[in-house]
Amino acid sequence: MRLGVLDVGSNTVHLLVVDAHPGAGPIPMTDHKSVLRLMRYIDAEGRISDEGVTALIDAVSAAAKIAEAAGLDAFLPMATSAIREATNGPETLALIRAHTGVDLQVLSGEEESRLTFLAIRRWYGWSAGNILVFDIGGGSLEISQGSDEMPDVAVSLPLGAGRTTVSHLHDDPPTLEQTEELAAHARRILGEALPLFAEQGAPDHIVGSSKTIRSLAKLAGSSGDNGDGRTRLSLKRLTDWVPRLAMIPASARHALPGITEDRAFQIAAGGIVLREAMGTMGASSLEVSPWALREGVIMRYLDQLHGTSS
Repeated sequence: MRLGVLDVGSNTVHLLVVDAHPGAGPIPMTDHKSVLRLMRYIDAEGRISDEGVTALIDAVSAAAKIAEAAGLDAFLPMATSAIREATNGPETLALIRAHTGVDLQVLSGEEESRLTFLAIRRWYGWSAGNILVFDIGGGSLEISQGSDEMPDVAVSLPLGAGRTTVSHLHDDPPTLEQTEELAAHARRILGEALPLFAEQGAPDHIVGSSKTIRSLAKLAGSSGDNGDGRTRLSLKRLTDWVPRLAMIPASARHALPGITEDRAFQIAAGGIVLREAMGTMGASSLEVSPWALREGVIMRYLDQLHGTSS
């Protein structure tokens, strides 16, 4: 069956169309993305501005037209942290529905974390054992860990790459003081979450997902060190690169390997947050998963369609 997942996040409005059926991996057919950087449209009261709402409506409308032309069997539209936390989130959702016909389902932070873990569990399989997962979006950082189909611990922290760029890295390029303040802020929040993972023990695999982590791994990671073809990112190499990233203006970062124009604005903050997350959780390196939240949504839909629970 042909499924469409529309992910309205803090950085992009991303449509993924796949052909999928239970017992097999989804095959991508169409991929459409509008870069919004929605965090820029949120004011001091936490409200999405009229300009931001208009941009959202335009992006969702464009994606909906592509989805309709794709001949979908099911359409799975969702929204994450930016709309979830906006003070005018319900109003914004109603306007999007009225103008586009798309009824966005808002995921909680824990749902984001659990669905991302589900995708990675399916990608790696049961033999992977206990998995620790990092996922950095535009608005939030999800961390999850467990040995089963779904994680034992799943948290969502307000440390997304776009959010922390806007809140802490006010200059371009940011000052050393700004990057140090962001690192300290991230350590405080991560330190508060750390006790939740105390009983999990050492993971068999540490995995990173999301475009931010994939971009950082293309820049500073290595591929196939263990002969399995997986891309890995070490904390040491990430730590070497983070100060250099922060010294480069956003407009020039896309010239670096793996850094696309749509991520250049927030990649320095993403690197700082990931460095602090790996350090706090004792992760000397991580493997990079090609699957993340959207694939998790697809897996859950197929499970529910055929009566299994996830």
